[in-house]
Amino acid sequence: MNLFRDVKADLDRTVETLIAEGVLPEGLDLSRVTVEPPRDPSHGDMATNAAMLLSKPAGMKPRDLAEKLAAALVGHDRIATAEVAGPGFINLRLAETAWHDVLRSILDLGTAYGDSDIGARRKVNVEYVSANPTGPLHIGHARGAVVGDALSGLLLKAGYDVCKEYWVNDAGSQIDSLGWAVYWRYLEILDPKKFAITDEAAIKSFMAAMGAPDRELEYRGEYLIPVAQALFEEKGDALAVKGADGLEGKPVDEWLPPIRLFAVEKMLDLIKEDLKVLGIDQDVFTSERWIIETHVDRIVAWLKDRDLIYRGILEPPKGQKPDDWEPREQTLFRATQFGDDVDRPLQKSDGSWTYFASDIAYHWNKHERGYDRQINIWGADHGGYVKRMQAAVTAASEGKAALTVKLCQMVRLMDKGEPMKMSKRAGNFVTLRDLVDAVGKDVVRFYLLTRKPDAPLDFDLTAVKEQSRDNMVFYVHYAHARGHSVFRMAGEQVPDLDVSDAALAGADLTLLSEESEQAVLRLLSEWPRVIEAAAEAEEPHRIAYYLYDLASAFHGWWSKGKEDTALRFIQADDPAVTLARLALVKAVRIVIASGLAVFGVEPVEELT
Repeated sequence: MNLFRDVKADLDRTVETLIAEGVLPEGLDLSRVTVEPPRDPSHGDMATNAAMLLSKPAGMKPRDLAEKLAAALVGHDRIATAEVAGPGFINLRLAETAWHDVLRSILDLGTAYGDSDIGARRKVNVEYVSANPTGPLHIGHARGAVVGDALSGLLLKAGYDVCKEYWVNDAGSQIDSLGWAVYWRYLEILDPKKFAITDEAAIKSFMAAMGAPDRELEYRGEYLIPVAQALFEEKGDALAVKGADGLEGKPVDEWLPPIRLFAVEKMLDLIKEDLKVLGIDQDVFTSERWIIETHVDRIVAWLKDRDLIYRGILEPPKGQKPDDWEPREQTLFRATQFGDDVDRPLQKSDGSWTYFASDIAYHWNKHERGYDRQINIWGADHGGYVKRMQAAVTAASEGKAALTVKLCQMVRLMDKGEPMKMSKRAGNFVTLRDLVDAVGKDVVRFYLLTRKPDAPLDFDLTAVKEQSRDNMVFYVHYAHARGHSVFRMAGEQVPDLDVSDAALAGADLTLLSEESEQAVLRLLSEWPRVIEAAAEAEEPHRIAYYLYDLASAFHGWWSKGKEDTALRFIQADDPAVTLARLALVKAVRIVIASGLAVFGVEPVEELT
């Protein structure tokens, strides 16, 4: 049940009736007509802009049309009063039975209340995390992971067919660096003194001898030791530098690629384990190396056939000439034809493809798989890459696909107000797993959704554990746990009271007459509308705000009057009132659980 959609349907039928009666002309467009809560709750339960939008095509003054609509709307069972305000807005007050129908619908549907069909099973691809497989995930990755997973959950609840995807950057210089780093750690196992990770001179000499004189040992974290150990267990000393079969003097292109592949596989296993700890299980992992091997040549030829690729010389960036800029002829994609600022190179000077070329091929692959609605969750440092990728998706799909990019600002990890340092390459960072171990999966997931992703966020390990109203995570969990405590106390205080689902559904809901009870009921009725609005805006953080508002209303109801305990809900001498209040309490629990499920968070029944 969606009360706002139901009232909109009543409004649409009213317009159709007035058309049939000749009061209004045929052909009116009702798609932009809205029914939503008024800005000022004292004005009513809902408000509509119907008269304002329809007056011009109807050839009537807004207030005159509003008066006719208001008079006709009162004829519907759900609508008690309809009043015209201002230049032609219509404020509605609903019949008491409409709110009771909402409550019974929640009790009947359970956490499926709020499920929507607006997605109509349309396919959506949500790509998130996609961290280079060169190290464990840290809190910077966690935000994008949580935002992407929660957005996927939100779209699923709104009726979309969602694919949760990870783009594996297993090609390029960073993977070469990973291969060298794992190999050095492997040699360290063979001879710890000769191949010490802290011996810079030995590292430099080694790189030169092995054919990589200009390369540093980029990744030095201890997380690579298990990878090297696994390599040693599989190969023994077969990859030693010297010896009868030693690698010294052999072409790097012969022996390093298998080490790279081995390292990527092990690091990807580690990343998947980290994601599992966070409660994330993605559907598809797509390899960049595979895309390069199977798709890049195809999409380049496809674009060339359509004159979307040419040989040209780019102007210096921003009208300047950096020292390393050369007026070199390049293979360029006509990105400006599709809204980008400049055309973009597809090929490097050595003939290899740019990252942009493989990204075009990857998103083309998504289009081939039927995902014309594509959503990418990126870090804010990728903001300059958005226009070119949107241009590429439009071009490669011939306008059939569209790419939306959600940028996540960095998270600053704190403890008791003091920043905690992280450095992925040095290896002394705080991992995602460390974070989950410190505060729990559900706290991490919920807290990272309490701000818009494009706003900076401080994650204080101490503050997220505080039991106060200022901690949104605690306050919502507290409301759900309090709801369970009411039922436990009811069992103790009125043991003979039937609180089964059937009994609650049959409760006399007219007894919910307190203002605080009505406030909770109104918020519960908004849940389906919140789901649809958040899904259309692709903003899962709206769910966190709604849950906080619902929890606040529930805590307000709990604390009203002198008794600040669950006992105020339970009237031993009035079982009818008790049953009605328990029905409302259970509805609150259900909707909170429904919202937390979108986030992948488990509701708690008791706080410790």
